[in-house]
Amino acid sequence: MKRFLDKAKSAIDSKRSDFPGAGGGGGGGQVPMQDQPSSIQPPTPQDITKYRYHHGTNLGSVFIMEKWLTKSVYHESAQGSSELAAAEARCKAEGVDKAREIHEKHWREYVSDSDLDWLRDVAKCTTVRLPIGYFTLGPAYCEGTPFQNVAGVYQNAWNCVKDLVARCHQRGLGVLIDVHGLPGGANAQDHSGTDSKKAEFWGSKNNRNLGLRCICFIAQQAKGMEGVAGIQIVNEAEHNAKDMYNWYEEVLKEAAKIDASMPIYVSDAWNLTQASEWSKGRNVISAGQVNPVVVDTHLYWCFGGPSKGNSPQDIAREVPNKLDGLKNGSVIDLGAADAVVGEYSCVLGEDSWAKGGNTPKDDLVRAFGNAESQTFQQKAGGSFFWTYRMDWMPGGEWGFKNMTEKGAITPPQSLSLSSQEVQSRTQHAQGQAQDQKQKTVSAHVHYWDSNHPGQYEHWRFEQGWDVGFNDAAAFFTSRSQNGQNGGDKIGMLDLWVLKRLKESGQSGKCMWEFEQGLRQGLRDFYGLAGI
Repeated sequence: MKRFLDKAKSAIDSKRSDFPGAGGGGGGGQVPMQDQPSSIQPPTPQDITKYRYHHGTNLGSVFIMEKWLTKSVYHESAQGSSELAAAEARCKAEGVDKAREIHEKHWREYVSDSDLDWLRDVAKCTTVRLPIGYFTLGPAYCEGTPFQNVAGVYQNAWNCVKDLVARCHQRGLGVLIDVHGLPGGANAQDHSGTDSKKAEFWGSKNNRNLGLRCICFIAQQAKGMEGVAGIQIVNEAEHNAKDMYNWYEEVLKEAAKIDASMPIYVSDAWNLTQASEWSKGRNVISAGQVNPVVVDTHLYWCFGGPSKGNSPQDIAREVPNKLDGLKNGSVIDLGAADAVVGEYSCVLGEDSWAKGGNTPKDDLVRAFGNAESQTFQQKAGGSFFWTYRMDWMPGGEWGFKNMTEKGAITPPQSLSLSSQEVQSRTQHAQGQAQDQKQKTVSAHVHYWDSNHPGQYEHWRFEQGWDVGFNDAAAFFTSRSQNGQNGGDKIGMLDLWVLKRLKESGQSGKCMWEFEQGLRQGLRDFYGLAGI
């Protein structure tokens, strides 16, 4: 009889694992089997900066120059379009001291306080992506590189970065520090820092080691900088880059020693599926104190590909099909996978615009941008338009300011609420919380006990619900408590769930109930708050 009961129980457990979130810890790593004391505390301001939905933009050609955006910084004798071309031409024509003066003025003034106020108050941004180069860290990181002879230009560059991060933080804007230019170039484009037309980072041990040193320096510095939302260790790695994931592993190993709480963003190298699967293997319960990994993907419809030449209407209809499969619903079973769209625009090729029929172009642009905004807010942890600042403001379909003012790019609804409305919606949700909790818990218990009888620990679901509901409320009300408008939602959902699972002390085969309760508590708050 005992053998029969054991066999039946095994069959029930196997059947249960067919349902989302009901597994015993497969792809998410080994689940601990003995409960530990919970270390869950209310979300901190730093938590909110890192894990909320990032509605934002790239600040553009500030610390790593691109001539098509900031021609005004280039001396007329510049022979290329990269940062190195700008620095070399200026040093040759006017000397290092004058070149440093001109560059520093650009770094400190190109993005003004009024720009940052507009990003916060009008565009409703939560976060900006700030591209920098390895040379931005100063002369010590230029030795033995093409920037060695112009290293003096960058003597105060990192201090300028820190000042800009501080100015953003004063306004409640987080900053994703994006190492856009790695030694040798992670891709062959001039935005990597030089006009070499080569991606020499991946094949060079010296370059990779210098890149690792750069990330470690930034991680150490960021520990003492408020407002840093994450560190992106590479921008647009070339497709199938040699040993890319091995280098990622090296960076993660060292970053965890410095600050395991800092999210590390990696490039998907134009293969989001592969990168997401890799990240799931790193974002697991059994991994201990390691940095959360976020995948950065870029989506453009103006550089060729299967959509080239399609009508704007067809492309707008195609956008919602992007980013499928990112929200997997069970960290315990599958690991956590969160991604941001680090670059996108409202630009299409002229052959596409020509197929728009009689519809005014502004309407076509608006429909395309709205599709992007809605899709990214539903499926990603954030999005950063390319770009905000350029010499030719407001920037056409490349300009975040122009696209925001024309209604093409729209923020999440919750960010447009007044502080009074946030408080009112929160009070309503909290007033209905106990009734909603009873309904949700009862439905969970009835479903599993009726449809898949077995041994459960439904109290874990109830505890998870409390955590999720309170977390959602804390993110949503954090701005209003400081007298600011808008309410944040959790954007890095899988990674936040993973964080809470680790902190919960929960364990065993029914740990999945805590995760599902947490997710449902979040959903119930958002439903009651109308967001």
